[in-house]
Amino acid sequence: MQTVQVSLLDRSYPINIGAGQLARSETYAPFIAGETVAIITNDTVAPLYLERVKLAAAALDKRIVEIILPDGEAHKSAASLDVIYTAMLTAKCDRKTTIIALGGGVIGDLAGYAAATYQRGIAFIQVPTTLLSQVDSSVGGKTAVNHPLGKNMIGAFYQPVAVISDTETLATLPPREYASGLAEIIKHALIFDEPHLSELERDVSMLNARDAETLARVVAHSCRIKADVVKRDERETLDIRALLNLGHTFGHAIETEMGYGAWLHGEAVAAGCVLAAQLSHELGHLSAADVDRVERIFAAFNLPIKPPAVSAQSLIDHMQLDKKNVGGVIRLILLKRLGEAYMARDVTESKLLGFLSARVAAV
Repeated sequence: MQTVQVSLLDRSYPINIGAGQLARSETYAPFIAGETVAIITNDTVAPLYLERVKLAAAALDKRIVEIILPDGEAHKSAASLDVIYTAMLTAKCDRKTTIIALGGGVIGDLAGYAAATYQRGIAFIQVPTTLLSQVDSSVGGKTAVNHPLGKNMIGAFYQPVAVISDTETLATLPPREYASGLAEIIKHALIFDEPHLSELERDVSMLNARDAETLARVVAHSCRIKADVVKRDERETLDIRALLNLGHTFGHAIETEMGYGAWLHGEAVAAGCVLAAQLSHELGHLSAADVDRVERIFAAFNLPIKPPAVSAQSLIDHMQLDKKNVGGVIRLILLKRLGEAYMARDVTESKLLGFLSARVAAV
């Protein structure tokens, strides 16, 4: 097992990474204070892993409450949140109850927001079962549900007491889900760590083959990048953590326009990162060779490098609701060079419309 520490004073917590972690009661023991554990998962993950987590909790003499939600981004909603609250209230869960979020990013975000708000805040443990959630959404305390007008618009910063990442769960991921997680790993390298980008290019075949040793190393490296950023800017007030949104302003607009779940989050981020690289080139930062390199690394992992055929104006309409915006001005995360991102505040809407119009097919 490898451990990466997220250092946030009294809110610090470990990310434990390794094979077989989710079935070990000793993994959970230090982080469960009360007698009740509410395991929140979905109907895809439950048949695979719920019994293992239940047995681990039962070995600690904990009362177990199961909450199984439908799978998919479309269910990351206020309605699902109400299902969680109702189940916990019916089971008489108290303030000492610990939530275990067992699943991907949707479950982690939902369960985390439920933990942040149930009886004004209870402990929760992230047990991410997808590559994307292991390297991104489970780390850093961002919790949220979607609104029909925008992704992650209703939420809170609320840190888990621990993250338990079992790399064995990555073997069962469908190919699209697995590639979606690789998109976030590439994104981290593009923003902060060009040498790591070179390592990813070197390890394409090993990562596509889901080599366990390579995966554990890459997951830990990405978690260290994310943990360092969260330590420096936990609540995204210094424009440091906002840099992690490379590709996300475009990507969230794609997800919202296409309907949640039509494009996986990592797929939309991949296309969004390519758009960000292309715009960075137009603004005089990246070379054409740099843009080609960005396109090739995403394509090597079977990720989309072109946006869907949608209206450019529709994408901009969605981008106007991005949480980074100030005073109605769209703020984008772009690249000064590979490995160094920055926040662009001066890309006009007309410039953006012309840029997107050249890359998407109007409908």
